[in-house]
Amino acid sequence: MLIPIGLIIAFVLIAIFARRGMRLCRWRMDRTRDQDGLQFFRCAACGAEVLVPMGKTPQDCRDPRRAKKG
Repeated sequence: MLIPIGLIIAFVLIAIFARRGMRLCRWRMDRTRDQDGLQFFRCAACGAEVLVPMGKTPQDCRDPRRAKKG
């Protein structure tokens, strides 16, 4: 009885705290395109491309189709 309740609570917490902006992004590093202290990443899901400082990873979705208008 405790296991199903625990699973339900875990699912609810994950749903609440999951970062919505990253749900569909799957970032892949491409070392051949790195530039002066920056790492190149490309999203396998949407094709967005970004350069970030060495040792960091992209923290949000950069999909041009999701760009805020206005």
